[in-house]
Amino acid sequence: MEFRDYYQTLGLQRSASADEIRKSYRRLARKYHPDVSKEADALERFKQLQEAYEVLKDPKKREAYDQLGANWKQGEQFRPPPDFGAGFDFNQARRRAQSTGHAGGGGGSHEFADGAEFSDFFSSLFGGAGAQPFGGGGGGPRRRNGRDQNASIDVDLEEAHRGVVRNITLQQQGPGAGAPSERTLRVTVPAGVTDGQSLRLTGQGEPASGKGAKAGDLYLTVHIRPHRNLELDGRDVKLTLPVAPWEAALGATLTVPTLGGSVDLRIPPQSQSGSRLRLRGRGLAGDPPGDQYVVLKVVLPPADTPAARELYERMQTELAFDPRANL
Repeated sequence: MEFRDYYQTLGLQRSASADEIRKSYRRLARKYHPDVSKEADALERFKQLQEAYEVLKDPKKREAYDQLGANWKQGEQFRPPPDFGAGFDFNQARRRAQSTGHAGGGGGSHEFADGAEFSDFFSSLFGGAGAQPFGGGGGGPRRRNGRDQNASIDVDLEEAHRGVVRNITLQQQGPGAGAPSERTLRVTVPAGVTDGQSLRLTGQGEPASGKGAKAGDLYLTVHIRPHRNLELDGRDVKLTLPVAPWEAALGATLTVPTLGGSVDLRIPPQSQSGSRLRLRGRGLAGDPPGDQYVVLKVVLPPADTPAARELYERMQTELAFDPRANL
């Protein structure tokens, strides 16, 4: 059989920490999950990732695997050394499986309790020839965990800020190749959720098949709808505030909307269009919360009456003002 380099499968060095192994697996599993991936070989890559992670996440399995050293290369013909695994009783799992009636037969791959298939290379190292040390097979009903599933939910910015409880209806695939069904879930979107954030609903994915198997999880991606006044940037929000020329020139205290309610904002004298003011902690809820930035936009009153035109003409005559002086 061919040697499998689990570190190479996960894109890691042999010195990788447990945290690096976990992060790399999660990143690649999201990329190649057959429910979402567009890659032609997504299913096979996903199985390889699961097998590599099954070994490297377990300190004992990893230590035994590392005994093979760096002399083996991916794809080389491999046979475990005679003393491989000394001091590691991996057959204990196989004996436990046999005692509960879940030991299986041979073949090119072996199915574990989560429904994933593992290679003969894995079995030769950790389960004994032809064994399925972690479940599957047997004379009883086949046990298969449900797969994780993905969905999305749209919320308003105010709902993202304060949190909201929603009923959502999902079309979900039955276990295995079962017919899809419609189901309604009551979902709590927590306060301060950000755009694109994924919420995990444990056990709400594909149903399990067989006694003792677990249902998959549902990953719910939150999308925040555009707001009529506020522009979202991470946890910060921006408000473009129209002001009259005299408010900008003389200064004023104006009432402005925020996600937490209206507040008074002081406009300094001599403010210009484009001036940026900060309301600390008035952005999207969080720890810490975001800020709200207020950008001033000076709006001129129309010269659509004789009185208005006369006022503009007086300003033209009496004010020594050249907007293009620095050009």
